[in-house]
Amino acid sequence: MLAFTTIASSSCTLWCLLFLTLASGNGVTAAAPPRVGSGYKLVSLVEHGGALVGYLQVKQRTSTYGPDIPLLRLYVKHETKDRIRVQITDADKPRWEVPYNLLPREPAPPVTGGRMTGVPFTGGEYPGEELAFTYGRDPFWFAVHRKSSRETLFNTSYGALVFKDQYIEVSTALPRDAALYGLGENTQPGGIRLRPNDPYTIYTTDISAINLNTDLYGSHPVYMDLRSLAGHGVAHAVLLLNSNGMDVFYRGTSLTYKVIGGLLDFYFFSGPTPLAVVDQYTSMIGRPAPMPYWAFGFHQCRWGYKNLSVVEGVVEGYRNAQIPLDVIWNDDDHMDAAKDFTLDPVNYPRPKLLEFLDKIHAQGMKYIVLIDPGIAVNNSYGVYQRGMQRDVFIKLDGQPYLAQVWPGPVYFPDFLNPNGVSWWIDEVRRFHDLVPVDGLWIDMNEASNFCTGKCEIPTTHLCPLPNTTTPWVCCLDCKNLTNTRWDEPPYKINASGQTARLGFNTIATSATHYNGILEYNAHSLYGFSQAIATHRALQGLQGKRPFILTRSTFVGSGAYAAHWTGDNKGTWENLRYSISTMLNFGIFGMPMVGADICGFYPQPTEELCNRWIELGAFYPFSRDHANFASPRQELYVWESVAKSARNALGMRYRLLPYLYTLNYQAHLTGAPVARPVFFSFPDFTPCYGLSTQYLLGASVMVSPVLEQGATSVSAMFPPGSWYNLFDTTKVVVSKGEGSVKLDAPLNEINVHVYQNTILPMQRGGTISKDARATPFTLVVAFPFGAREAEAEGAVYVDDDERPEMVLAEGQATYVRFYASVRGKTVTVRSEVNMGSYSLQEGLLIEKVSVLGLEGTGRDLAIHVDGANATAIAASSPYFAGAEAELHGHHDHDVEERKKSVMVEVGGLALPLGKSFTMTWNMQIEA
Repeated sequence: MLAFTTIASSSCTLWCLLFLTLASGNGVTAAAPPRVGSGYKLVSLVEHGGALVGYLQVKQRTSTYGPDIPLLRLYVKHETKDRIRVQITDADKPRWEVPYNLLPREPAPPVTGGRMTGVPFTGGEYPGEELAFTYGRDPFWFAVHRKSSRETLFNTSYGALVFKDQYIEVSTALPRDAALYGLGENTQPGGIRLRPNDPYTIYTTDISAINLNTDLYGSHPVYMDLRSLAGHGVAHAVLLLNSNGMDVFYRGTSLTYKVIGGLLDFYFFSGPTPLAVVDQYTSMIGRPAPMPYWAFGFHQCRWGYKNLSVVEGVVEGYRNAQIPLDVIWNDDDHMDAAKDFTLDPVNYPRPKLLEFLDKIHAQGMKYIVLIDPGIAVNNSYGVYQRGMQRDVFIKLDGQPYLAQVWPGPVYFPDFLNPNGVSWWIDEVRRFHDLVPVDGLWIDMNEASNFCTGKCEIPTTHLCPLPNTTTPWVCCLDCKNLTNTRWDEPPYKINASGQTARLGFNTIATSATHYNGILEYNAHSLYGFSQAIATHRALQGLQGKRPFILTRSTFVGSGAYAAHWTGDNKGTWENLRYSISTMLNFGIFGMPMVGADICGFYPQPTEELCNRWIELGAFYPFSRDHANFASPRQELYVWESVAKSARNALGMRYRLLPYLYTLNYQAHLTGAPVARPVFFSFPDFTPCYGLSTQYLLGASVMVSPVLEQGATSVSAMFPPGSWYNLFDTTKVVVSKGEGSVKLDAPLNEINVHVYQNTILPMQRGGTISKDARATPFTLVVAFPFGAREAEAEGAVYVDDDERPEMVLAEGQATYVRFYASVRGKTVTVRSEVNMGSYSLQEGLLIEKVSVLGLEGTGRDLAIHVDGANATAIAASSPYFAGAEAELHGHHDHDVEERKKSVMVEVGGLALPLGKSFTMTWNMQIEA
């Protein structure tokens, strides 16, 4: 009953009346909820500048959560063939919206207080190429539907529109069987698919990711809606571009937004496939940033590398254990008293650090350090002095706002202030001159504050407290701020999962940014604005492709930074949760994402760390990171974990060309690196809630062990043939019926490639610089027992030092691969675009492994660039084969008929940068 009364609390809609009737009929006394608003009526609608502009007048004023805004402006525009924008705001004065210089987009007409004129619009529908807008006049409602099928995507007639200064409410009806994803960041215990009646609050907060169903570090008010219509999966997405705090109530047949400021600025993306949705979404918010090649290697960090010799020992430990490692990180251990852009002169002396960096840079390794936004209030600290001189800090009552984080009292830079951005860029440059780091890790940028309210530096005790073991306990003298409507708004969102005050452990919401912008409005943009400034700084000083890892994110952050899922716990539950969060960020346009492998705290068990590195080796961003209070958990600490790491990371490093090509495709189209299975199989409804497996790209399935003590995994496979990449003779032939039990001993993880795929792989190694120079193998996967089939794939290679990821002659090569089988004839060929880069790098293809065919090969013919080149392309070509081991749902005669699953053509030396064609015939040996 509680769920029903919550639904009705917004306005007494038909649903509310139905509930009251049912309640009274069952002898239940149900008090009518307060009437928040009575809706609006459309009083005019015109065509103006290629869009619709209308005006909405409030029907009856109410006082709950403040007075209604009497007149609203409606703006509707088909911005592209697959995107429509619907904006509703105050008709008389401008309201806060996400700044256009932070998130560039097509501007809506400015609000000037005057009525916009044009040709009166009298039609009942405003169609575009793919989407159409419909509306009702009194009361006003709007809907968006597909033009072709008339399928309704969004319909606000479910409830009354409420628009007050600090409270906006709008609802949409939904089909009960619609599968929704997104509305983050939060840790979702039920998996990736949104669950009715779970709380979805969106407001950036420094609260550990171990907290379930709670607003965490990022703000992404977007959801994808996937529906199965006549057996076909059809997807669209809805973005409410608003940076104010909000609660979103999903009830299964409805979704209600309750927003505490700003305006309604909806964008609808038509899809109809999940990949098309993300393409359309990232074309509007910004394409994912290209990542350097080494970023796809393995990373090691720990909060607690107390001196440089410990870091050196970690690198040596990985090398001795023959476990791949590309990047070593420092948390704040390298800093002098936790102050940004400094070095501890005792534990990280600059001469020794530079000597260490020279050594690892020569090997191809990289070094990244953490910086927090809080700048220590210290008159002897140059960073602080220069910031004060340039007046770059957020203010309260005309003075820099005082907070506390790791160094003690701090001020927060204002990244909405042009002076703040230029000062930050200069400080990054100065630090890079001091230490040539290869990237930056921006943390605590929600922004996190150990104190709450308006604070002063105490006069009766030191802050930070000397030798404290709890530096996160507030030691400033603070008082609560309850005298402003910004710190105590009339509607309380469910912040921190407990309706905490908006300024709890962050910047006071009545503080101001540049030009008087309220923290109340801009709060969730802080990490986003810092990432943009940091990206500008690194790109400007290095002339290389920047790498930034950020904790707090907003719509569009993926265009500048990678993300990790924050402070997780070393438990089996958190291992499982990491998958859903990772997949959500792919939908959000941040494909470079991963969780702290083995957990941030406390100590994981040896078995859990085994299973976590097996999964984490296939996160897009793969990093082990632990808390200073946890025992050491580098992957070589346990021999069994080291074995799992060599196995799983060994495969990751063989797959680096595939992952890097996915990085290129993400940059072009937004396509996630790690994806829910429904991205490739939207018609296969059993996978709509699948959160224990996922895809890398379109066709590599990761099926990890997520339960203690398990030595097998029950995996779901959409119909078709799936080949185990660790042993390609093992094949699952699925009809999509039920699950398949796969062996998964302690040191093994199941990773499969799907039929019709050509997968580029290399030999691997312990560092990406060496691995990327090794020869290629093409894994060609046909359906098992195929007589007529096609397969294709691609690889992108470039000089990843360049800031831009573009296909240009001499800088990059893109190769498409195609394969076919026609009876007994097999053909594998390539089409090369911009081949000179690959040729100058000497990249070669040494092997082609064809999966799914019966027999062995003969009569090999090779042509390179159209000429017969067998002699130069294959120094000693050979055929080899292996027998199949079948799993899954398949016909008995298939198992009897097929003996061989792999035919290997080895001993090749095909230049990657030249187009080639290979053909041979298959023969069955007695």
